[in-house]
Amino acid sequence: MTTSILILLGFILFSGLIAASGIVFKPGTWYQGLTKPSWTPPNRAFPIVWSVLYLLIAISGWLVWRQAGFVIIPFGIFLGQMILNFLWSMLFFGRRRPDLAFLDITLLGLAIAVNILAFWPYSRTAALLLVPYLAWVCVAAALNLKVWQLNRDRGTFA
Repeated sequence: MTTSILILLGFILFSGLIAASGIVFKPGTWYQGLTKPSWTPPNRAFPIVWSVLYLLIAISGWLVWRQAGFVIIPFGIFLGQMILNFLWSMLFFGRRRPDLAFLDITLLGLAIAVNILAFWPYSRTAALLLVPYLAWVCVAAALNLKVWQLNRDRGTFA
């Protein structure tokens, strides 16, 4: 295998490890019992959408690496937004803290936007591949906020 293919597989593996937060911290019965807005996507949509997004994230990172190598600032931002991504599942589902999860996902959206700007000079394609991720995170942030608002008086949070 060429180095380029190995690096791509590394990005895919890294994205998969971040995605594993959704396996470790599952919605479960607690989430099912929460009041949700009428516009909540069906449960089956989440793994499909996130699988596509994690693949796009991996390809995006790989494209920048192919163009410029591991550039410290863009990949530092990339790593930061991936950590925030992982933390959201832990905060929302694991700790049952939609308030802290909303803060996290707000920072995540900002970090993705900065990541797009940081990737742009190296690969416009890589930057554009992150746009659907940002859009979905904005929807997820709105959903997170609404779930928090609808349920905060019920005493259902840890």
